[in-house]
Amino acid sequence: MTAPIVIAEAGVNHNGDLARALEMVAAAAEAGADYVKFQAFLTEGLVSRDTRTASYQEANTGESSQDALLRDLELSPDDFATLAEACRTAKIGFMASVFDLEQVDALIALGMDRLKVASGEMTNTPALIRFAECGLPVILSTGMATLAEVDEAVAVLRRHGCSDITILHCTSLYPAPPESLNLTAIDTMRKHFDLPVGYSDHSLGDHVSIAAVALGATMIEKHFTLDRGLPGPDHRASLEPDELAALIVRLREVAASLGDGVKQPAPGEADTARLVRRSWHLRHALPAGSVLADKDIILKRPADGLPPSRSPVGCQLTRALEADTPLSDGDLTPASATPQ
Repeated sequence: MTAPIVIAEAGVNHNGDLARALEMVAAAAEAGADYVKFQAFLTEGLVSRDTRTASYQEANTGESSQDALLRDLELSPDDFATLAEACRTAKIGFMASVFDLEQVDALIALGMDRLKVASGEMTNTPALIRFAECGLPVILSTGMATLAEVDEAVAVLRRHGCSDITILHCTSLYPAPPESLNLTAIDTMRKHFDLPVGYSDHSLGDHVSIAAVALGATMIEKHFTLDRGLPGPDHRASLEPDELAALIVRLREVAASLGDGVKQPAPGEADTARLVRRSWHLRHALPAGSVLADKDIILKRPADGLPPSRSPVGCQLTRALEADTPLSDGDLTPASATPQ
């Protein structure tokens, strides 16, 4: 299996601080992520003033108003230009979940080569059409969605010219408890849509992302933070930089371990097989012309002689042999030993 694409989700864990966001770019690059992703939104156009925060947001921040929470987490167009340049310097892909469609063209011009549809935007048909018409690969997060809703979103993208779609299975809880994750939906959606399916992981730790890759996830998105103790809605469900780096190593090792599914010896196993499998050997020295009986032979390592499935009982030795000698066709008349 090809190694999964890893998106280090900075999200809003910069807390609206450009300097911290730049530190996150450097940390994601050092950890080995393929992309670092932010969120591009203008609060005024995203939420009405009376919209309350989700329960996890209020629990993690004490803030009950989405409007008040999000205004402190915005990044400006100039901030994104600075971050995109930092990504180029650090040789890591730049990406943002775009909630403000007026920013799409500017972000693409900054080097964004994939478009991310956040779970909350999956039912936003005008946004899906806009993304599809950009001509870039689209990543579709599916938290909170039914299969029918994902069907409709994929259909909209396809109708408007987007064929390069990666679906991300997701549970939109922060943190998401294990019993809510339903990882086998990865395989369900891969078979249903015949599209690559990845996983956006909001659970604690890194083991669920690893399990997702073992189940065939081609992309992993994982929140990270410089410090889990910082105030903010998403820090608690995020990895710190050293944990992110360790996760990326494990993800790539797991992907490499999956192989091609063909049951066959791995490179190097043939030599081991010869040493640990058995073949027919002489128990004791015998002269040429001896007719072999059960008492004369034994199965021993290494597998240099006749395999266990071909008993040499009843065959005649063509030459004198010492004890422990592996028996081969050239030592026997008739040369074809009896199959077991």
